[in-house]
Amino acid sequence: MRRILSSVSLLALGLSTQPAMAQEYYDLGTLILSGGLTPIEQANLGRAVTVVTGDEIEERGLTTVQEALRALPGVAVNGSGDSFTQVRIRGGEANHTLILIDGIEAAGGDGEYILSGLETAMIERIEVLRGPQSVVYGSNASAGVINIVTRRATPGLTRDIQIETGAAHRASGFFGWRGTRGGVSLALSHLDDQGYDNSGDGGERDGIRRSTAILSADYTLSDTLVLDVTLRRSREHYDFDSTNWAATDADGYVVDDPTQYSDRDEMTAGLGLTYTTLGGRLTHRVSLATTQNSQANNGAAPTDTRSDAAHYRLSFGLDGAPVETSAHLLNAMVEWERDSSSSNPLYDRTSTSYALEYRGEIGGWSVQAGARHDDNSVFADARTWTLAAAYDFGGGWRLHGSAGTGVVNPSYFELYANAFGYVGNPNLAPERNRSIDLGLEMPLGDTGTLDVTVFREALTDEITAVSTGPGSFSYINQTGDSLRHGAEISARTQVSDTLSLRAAYTYLQAENPDGSVEIRRPQHELALGASWGFAQGRGRLSADLRHVRGNWDTQFWGANATVELPAYTTVDVAAQYDLSTRMTLVGRVSNLFDAEVMDVWGYAGRGRAAYVGLQARF
Repeated sequence: MRRILSSVSLLALGLSTQPAMAQEYYDLGTLILSGGLTPIEQANLGRAVTVVTGDEIEERGLTTVQEALRALPGVAVNGSGDSFTQVRIRGGEANHTLILIDGIEAAGGDGEYILSGLETAMIERIEVLRGPQSVVYGSNASAGVINIVTRRATPGLTRDIQIETGAAHRASGFFGWRGTRGGVSLALSHLDDQGYDNSGDGGERDGIRRSTAILSADYTLSDTLVLDVTLRRSREHYDFDSTNWAATDADGYVVDDPTQYSDRDEMTAGLGLTYTTLGGRLTHRVSLATTQNSQANNGAAPTDTRSDAAHYRLSFGLDGAPVETSAHLLNAMVEWERDSSSSNPLYDRTSTSYALEYRGEIGGWSVQAGARHDDNSVFADARTWTLAAAYDFGGGWRLHGSAGTGVVNPSYFELYANAFGYVGNPNLAPERNRSIDLGLEMPLGDTGTLDVTVFREALTDEITAVSTGPGSFSYINQTGDSLRHGAEISARTQVSDTLSLRAAYTYLQAENPDGSVEIRRPQHELALGASWGFAQGRGRLSADLRHVRGNWDTQFWGANATVELPAYTTVDVAAQYDLSTRMTLVGRVSNLFDAEVMDVWGYAGRGRAAYVGLQARF
């Protein structure tokens, strides 16, 4: 089924990877911006993907990105408090999932991106692709990609303001203007969360303060040339508790400590030019991007990490049609990237990558195939490939599947460590993931959809720490495979004009090469939700239930045993009521029944918390 893109989606297409064609619009359907070297229509995408829209985020009262990700199939979110949250897709390690903000890597240098108070008020949608995406994105996209797409200006003048108080205080504003040749927007948000005691001992609260600003603009220089720019800056201060590595029991492991704090400073920036020739059949895109992050604990000297990238991409409609509508599309990309960290100032790393992708419609099948070569400066080169296909039987039945490989580069510490008893191994090779999945999308009644996907993945050359003597350690590439397999189920249905239901379930079996269970990867996650409209559409009520079971973690005291954490069930509710056409009253309660939550051993989850606020549109 095809429909005309909304102006927001078309603009996002232009800023991310394609020209915002000023002279004509194309009927492109629902696009996945991160689905390939260029955006791809969701109906033609063979990969497993979930999209959380801004409307859904608002309706369910989701205020942070980690909240939006918790109920998605194949995604596990856990952390030691709200300020240190990791995401794992299909049982991969946290640094095997690449997180992007408007297509730019959120993590600088070699590290993973730690989700914390990243607000949803300025987000248009979140795309989650499961399975290897290294052909498009290179290292750290071995298990999947999360692309956070922020708001852009829509035609005319937009002014939105939101405030919230309760267990935390939030304020955000979005200001945008769009004319005939371009637009500019500014999104601002501030969070002041007094928090809760992460140790669970009833001690001092571990709070978060975070401020973010995003400036975006685009301008059509001519009928064939478009300029776009984005700049994001975020600063955060948060408290955390200590861990006692000499503890002899559970109570002594996580210690309430009012003296511990950390400061983060994040900056991402992107600049792009898209040039269209041959009546839209051939496009060239050149872009530059930088990510610069800094973190300091307890006022000490910060650790600065940085990634810089330059991209060139050519897209050509092989069938003579414009790139946006071509039934046979060829994409080619050359990319240069450098990353660095002040923790290892002598070991900057560079890579030059080449990628080729074909997308076509063949005999009722939508096919996507690609390959990539990474020429790495300080460790082994890597080659990855991908193949995906989808077939629409009609009547709501669609088959989709994919296979491919992904890579994860060794970290600076793993390569060059010389601290805390660790000595690095500069001969490490990148970790390699092989994956295959198969899914069937089917109708659920007259207005619903059910998708069932099964997958199997094998991680080779997994990097692990090994003892090299009393109190000394190094790193090796493990022999054998870390195996992961499971099933992902998602469903949605519109029961009536006022009631909709949603559900997601993940079954995961993740094992190390020796057969032991992988930690922090729940075996079972179930999410159920409902949204109901009342008062002739002026009011909306939403409820979400989440159940987690079969999550294992290591007790870092005593025998350091791996144990199963207690299962838990949480319920969140949110409500909205339109006081006028411009003013909406909102309220929500998270963890309504004050369930005890623990995703990481020793760290308590947040109990019941209530909030109330206003949204204004001018």
